[in-house]
Amino acid sequence: MIQEIIINGLINGSIYALLAIGFSLIFGVARLVNIAHTALYMTAAYFILIGLDYWGMSAPLAALLAIVITTMLGLICYQLVIKPIREHEGAVLIATIALAMAIQEIFLIGFGGHYLGVPPAATGYLFLAGVKVAKQHLLALGVSVLALVGTWALLLKTRIGLGIRCTAQDREVANLMGINVNREIMMALGISVAMAAVAGVIVAPLRVIDPHMWMEPLIMMLAIVVLGGLGSIKGSFIASYILGFTEALVVFALPMGAFLKVTVALSIMILALLIRPEGLFGVVFEEER
Repeated sequence: MIQEIIINGLINGSIYALLAIGFSLIFGVARLVNIAHTALYMTAAYFILIGLDYWGMSAPLAALLAIVITTMLGLICYQLVIKPIREHEGAVLIATIALAMAIQEIFLIGFGGHYLGVPPAATGYLFLAGVKVAKQHLLALGVSVLALVGTWALLLKTRIGLGIRCTAQDREVANLMGINVNREIMMALGISVAMAAVAGVIVAPLRVIDPHMWMEPLIMMLAIVVLGGLGSIKGSFIASYILGFTEALVVFALPMGAFLKVTVALSIMILALLIRPEGLFGVVFEEER
């Protein structure tokens, strides 16, 4: 049982980390609260379904196509909907809520409210430490970890990441130093949406796909970002695994009360905020503001 909690906690935490770090990244760089972030995660899940069932693609090609299309859609939505009102934080918040609802309605019209599924890319089981683990779960965990390591390397070891971090530190100073701030915001947004798309592709074979699947991850993602400290990537990473393991523990400890997993996770967030209102790693961000 403990081994199963560890494996499921790692998968949950990695998926939440992909979502929360992407959300924190674009907030840190452009101060955008993108409520449509998990709607784009849902978009990727639908596009891998379309690639497999409607276009007859192989699983890797359908996954790659879903990530590319979702990232392009995210950038187009930014240019058309968010960029003209970027300096008005309240308007951006409302616009991204409307965008998320619009995406939901598009899939509701196109696919109805049916629960759909994607066949696993890897079938069968392996035994790890005496525990039977589905190969699809191991594949999901491996892809999640690779995506997180790749993002970490991109942000900390490349010139692209250096530009994004400089812009996140102080946009005005970055502009004076000759950094193209708008380009860096677009780069950060592209990485952010691509991370959400990777999470959607990973989740598609593990859970059902429906037009409302973006709402629960949105609640968990916001809880993680607040718990970790708004704008803190390190805080989002750690908080993702805290709530991911909490969710796995609730599901295994209370099989009939699995619906309580979000409630328990949010209760932990509230308790932590009562002790530390700025979140686990929110001090530096507050000083920056």
